[in-house]
Parts: sequence; structure tokens; C-alpha cells
Amino acid sequence: MDEVGLAEGALVELTHEHQLGVKEEIRNLISTLEMELMSENEQSYSALARVQKYRDMRREMDKKLDTQYQRKIAEALDNHLTAIQRDHELKSQIEERKIRSDAAYEEAKRKERALQEEKLRQEKMKAEAEAKIRVEEANKAALEAERRAAKKAAEREATEALERIMPAASQGEATRRQMDGGSVILNYQSKGPVSDRITNSQSAGHILRAAESALKMEQKRWQKLTEIDEKNQALTSSSSKDLSSHERHISRLIRQIRGTKDNVRTKASEIIKIFNNPLCPQSVSIATFAKKVVSHCESPDNAAFACGYVIVLVTSQVPEVMDLLLGEFHRACIYTVPKHIVYLESAFESKDAYYKSIGYREKDGKIESLEDFLRRLESYMRLYAALIQTEVQGVKNTHGLEEGWTWLARFLNAVPANIYTAVALHVFLQMAGFALFRKYKSQFMKMINIISDNFLNALRAREDSELKPVIVGIQSYIEDKKFLEEPEGRTLQASLLSSTMVPDSEYQESYSGGGYHPEYQESYGRYQPEFHKTNSRYQYYY
Repeated sequence: MDEVGLAEGALVELTHEHQLGVKEEIRNLISTLEMELMSENEQSYSALARVQKYRDMRREMDKKLDTQYQRKIAEALDNHLTAIQRDHELKSQIEERKIRSDAAYEEAKRKERALQEEKLRQEKMKAEAEAKIRVEEANKAALEAERRAAKKAAEREATEALERIMPAASQGEATRRQMDGGSVILNYQSKGPVSDRITNSQSAGHILRAAESALKMEQKRWQKLTEIDEKNQALTSSSSKDLSSHERHISRLIRQIRGTKDNVRTKASEIIKIFNNPLCPQSVSIATFAKKVVSHCESPDNAAFACGYVIVLVTSQVPEVMDLLLGEFHRACIYTVPKHIVYLESAFESKDAYYKSIGYREKDGKIESLEDFLRRLESYMRLYAALIQTEVQGVKNTHGLEEGWTWLARFLNAVPANIYTAVALHVFLQMAGFALFRKYKSQFMKMINIISDNFLNALRAREDSELKPVIVGIQSYIEDKKFLEEPEGRTLQASLLSSTMVPDSEYQESYSGGGYHPEYQESYGRYQPEFHKTNSRYQYYY
């Protein structure tokens, strides 16, 4: 039993030691595995850190390469645009020299023709004047001879009658007196209508102030406008087609005009397409265009210079539009003629009737205010002046700077100085003075001197505080020489930076003609503004 117990005790002890040994081995294995695992984790973390660092370095390198690539692209684009601009400037200089050369040649030819025409005209006028004088002298001689013959015949008859009998002589004398009296009465009656015509003419002269040639042109344009309106009314009434869509399209194109070259060319091309559209009679489309362009003047977003370019481009393809457009101008604003209507109480039923005659509008039974009227007057004159100074290369403006010069001469010769004409003149100078000075140089300066010496003094003589702003505006324009500065918006902008710039047409700077414009000849010594003094607060308008 003791041996069995010892054996069992030894076995238990051996088993226990074996278990301890196994546990120790297991612990060693676990510790080894943990150490290996920790080592592998550290290696993994290190590898991940190296990968992250490589990725950051790569990203930074890619960023630097991308920046360098973009810089190279920008430099290449800048060099390309610089080369294009340099090439354009070279071409522009060549074109400018060619244009100046052609313009100088054409100007020389025009001057020569003008001198020849002026010489022929003066010779013709001289011959007509001499012929008229000879005719008048012949008529006077004939009348004098007839009077002397009649006197001699009467004396001879009286002598014969005295030789017969005294009663017969007395009867003859009475008869002659009756005949002489009848002759006087007849002559007096024959002069009646002539005197009436002279009186009527003088009354009209007191009311209407304008150059005769300007009134004739206005009448001609009004007639064309009336004829085409009647034609369009007949077409509309006899046709079942709805033309309102074409009219709306034209109105929309006009409202979309902006001060860029692409926009101007596009809108002009689209409007011309409408004119040539067989679905809409051309008379309707051109009349709509003329009316909508003038009415668009009052819009706040109206680009006057851009509209001027569109008008010139359109009228170069369809010339008859210009007279209709000018007729609409004259209908909307009489100062585009230019003319002015003077208030006379005997000529108008009321002040409102007079205001309507010069262009005031009536709304809800009331005449618009002076401020509203002047605002509209400015808008019409702004577009009119922008039109006359617009020149497009290769395109003839049929109502260009020559017409603007004529307008200015007629204006200073014919219309009186008042707030309406002052506002019209100020706007006209602001828009067209730059171009007129570039073409007419010293002659334009003479016009400026006339405005300063005569027109402004006439305005100051009215001694009205409401005239001070426009007087200051015109005086500032002259003293600051604003005509040397190009008006804002006159040069159209290019819509794309890389687009080829088209040079604006140069005005003929070499103009140095020896004679004056026919209308300008009359501007010296004739300008005598008239005044109608009264206590009425509106009188300075008339």
C-alpha cells in the first residue's frame, strides 16, 4: 500500500510537473507569438507611413508639375494673343494709311468739283440777277412810256375839246376825272390780295422759325411717310395675314441692341432679313422699323451710338428707310428739323394747343410737365446726333456729318434761343461735337464762337433762373473743350478678347477747304435772336 501510495504520489507529482512544463512552453510560445505580432504590426505601420509619405510627395510633385504646365499654357496663349494684336495693329496701320490716302484723294476731287459747281452756280446766279435786272428795267421803261403816252393823249384830247365848245370841254373834264378815280380805285383793289399775302407771310414768319430748305426737306419726308402709311393701311385691310408677329420681332431686335460689334452686325443682318422676307411686305417692315427705332429713344436702356450703327448698316442696304426714319424723327421732335414754333396768342386757341404743336403729350387730360418733355427731347436729339456722326468702314451714311453740319448752321441761323433749343443744342454737341471737330477743325471752332458770343448771350439776356443749368452745361462744354474728348459709347466694344478687332473708320482729318458750307455762309451777321417779353412764367420757352 505504501508503495502504491508512493507510486501514485510520484505519478501525481510527475503529472503536475509535466503540466507546469507544458504551461511554461505555452506561455513561451504565446510570448513569442505576441512579440512576432507586435513586430509585424510595427513593420505594417512603418510601411503604411512610408506609403503615405510617398503619396504626399507624389501629390505635391503633381501639383508643381500642373502649375508649371498651366504657366506654360498661359505664356503660350499670351504670346499668341500678343502676336495676333501686333499683326492686327500692323494691318490697321496699313488700312488707315490707305483710307487716309483714298480720303485725301476723294476730298481733293470733291473740293475741285465743289469749286467748279460753286463757280458755275455763282455765274448762273449772276446771269439770272442781271437778266432779272434787265427785265425789271424793261418793265419800268415800258410802264413809264405807257404813262407818258397816256398823259400826252389826255392832253391832246383836252386841247381838242377846248377848241370845240366849253360845255363839251367841261363834260370831258368831268369824264376824265371819273376815269382817273376809277383807275385809282381799281389799282387799290388790285393791291388788296397782295397785301393780304404779305401780311399772312409775316404772321407765319413770326410763328414758325426754320430755314426754308429745312422745311422743304421736312415736307418731302412727311409726304413719303404719309404715302407709305396709306399704302400699309390698304395692304393690312385687304390682306388676311397677321403681320403683328413680324412687327413684334422687329421691336424685340431693336430692344436687344447693345454696344458691341457682334451685336450690332447681328441685329442689322436680322432686320435686313425681315425686310427681304416675302411673307411680310417690305413697306410694312421698314415703316415699323422707323417707328420703333424712334420710339425706343425714350427707353432707359437705349444705346444711342449702337442704334446709330444699326441704322447706317440697315439703310445702306435699304436706302428708302432713311427718309421714313427722319420723317418719324421730325414727327416726334421738331428740333430735329430744326425748327421752332413761337407762341402768339392770336394764333393758338390756348397755351395747351401751343404746347401740343411743339411736341408736348397729353395724358389724362393734362399736358406733361416741362421736365418730362425735355427728357424726351434729349432722348430724340441724342439718337439723331448719334446717327449723323456714325461712320462705318465701307458703308455710306446717307445722313452723315455733312447733314449734321447743315443742321447746326440752320439751327444757329433760324431758331431763337430758349430752353427747348438750348437743350437740343447741348445734347447735339455732346453727341456729335467730337466728330464735327475732327472733320471741320477751325470752321467748327467758328461755330463754337458763334454759340458762345450769340446764343449763350441771348439765353443770359432772358434772366431766368431755370435756364442757368443748361447755360452752365453749354458754357462748360465750350470752356473745357469737351469736343476734344470722345463720347462714352461711341466706339463699339468687341464681344470676345481673342476676336479680331475691326478698326473704326477714321474721319477725314485733312479737311481744310477754302469755302464754307452753304448753310454756314449765312451764319455770320444774320443770327439775331428775338425776344417776346411778358410776365408769364412760361414765356422764356417760346
